[in-house]
Amino acid sequence: MSELSYLEKLLGGAEVEWVPLGNICEFKNGFAFKSSLFKNSGLPIVRITNIDGLNVNLDDVKYFSQSDYKDNLSSFKVSFGDILIAMSGATTGKVGFYCENVDSYLNQRVGKFIPKVDILTNKYLYHFLLLSTESIYILAGGGAQPNLSSNALMAKLLIPIPCPNNPEKSLAIQSEIVRILDKFTSLTAELTAELTARKKQYNYYRDQLLSFEEGVVPHVPMGQEGVGEFIRGGSLQKKDFTEIGVGCIHYGQIYTYYGTYTNQTKVFVSEELASKCRKAQQGNLVIATTSENDEDVCKAVAWLGKEDIAVSSDACIYKHRMNPKYVSYFFQTEQFQQQKKKYITGAKVRRVNADSLAKILIPNPSLAEQSRIVAILDKFDTLTDSISEGLPREIELRQKQYEYYRDLLFSFPKPETVHNTH
Repeated sequence: MSELSYLEKLLGGAEVEWVPLGNICEFKNGFAFKSSLFKNSGLPIVRITNIDGLNVNLDDVKYFSQSDYKDNLSSFKVSFGDILIAMSGATTGKVGFYCENVDSYLNQRVGKFIPKVDILTNKYLYHFLLLSTESIYILAGGGAQPNLSSNALMAKLLIPIPCPNNPEKSLAIQSEIVRILDKFTSLTAELTAELTARKKQYNYYRDQLLSFEEGVVPHVPMGQEGVGEFIRGGSLQKKDFTEIGVGCIHYGQIYTYYGTYTNQTKVFVSEELASKCRKAQQGNLVIATTSENDEDVCKAVAWLGKEDIAVSSDACIYKHRMNPKYVSYFFQTEQFQQQKKKYITGAKVRRVNADSLAKILIPNPSLAEQSRIVAILDKFDTLTDSISEGLPREIELRQKQYEYYRDLLFSFPKPETVHNTH
């Protein structure tokens, strides 16, 4: 039996009505907590940054004390099972399911849906909203600073309700759709949790493997003569990119596209321009020397391709005599991160210059030991970061499978016009 005929069988010829969300659901906007009163402990606040498009993420949470406010904030409480949405900024329309057992409180720019339980199940609404993030973003006006109105959202977003005149049957159909889709989201959640655990394990072993006693293994300045040399990148811009030509790494792509190492570039530049650029050779590192945050500045990728490639400004090239992957892994260690901190300058844009990088100490064991360490870390890197072999690939496949069935199970016939009877 095809998936479509399964949906038809599930409906059993029943009517489906598309209704404005506001007809069958209430909405609560967040409270304007003062950032100056945020605490490091107390009652947790769910902010716009905690909405990640699947679940509510409380990795970076702020707190408040009720004694700082005269208002009774109980109506802004968030409990297990609540569905939240980002109301402005780049994440506008992103939905999160709150699956914590500790209550939190809604910050401004975050909203909460409260379905009328006699006609709409909570999880049915959740899956539908995940399907509708693009439509919601359009309602917000899109653009650089979208801002979603709760009134517009509840009046204009239409949701399909099967068997609207038979609530018991409607809820049963909604529950069956939820049962199917929850299987996929739970599997994705399990894989994501495993990936998080493996990454922590990977980070621990990487730091351990690259930690040596100074008396046993020499720790040398990276710019020391005979060890390595930092060379600033050239002046090429995104507008210079071409589809063919000489390979090129732009500093911004080091954050968004490249991993620890690569033998292919994402973009190219003309041979004429490349002849004027500074180039990285096989085995060199390409390092982003500017970023908007301290964590990302100095992210590095080892170039393993045979051809020389052009390197943009705001990046530098590290020429050295070590194993290139070993050096790139070193740039990810806590040992490196702690050393670079004292060299970071700038306010809005954070920078570390090539002269400062040259002063950072790197443990320099034998090439044989470097290769042994790289062989171990490569296995972890494949598992945690490879989009073709590792867990990220498996998660991507499960997510696509979920989206396929979600789109199918919500493919109810839709009338051209629907009148708001609210």
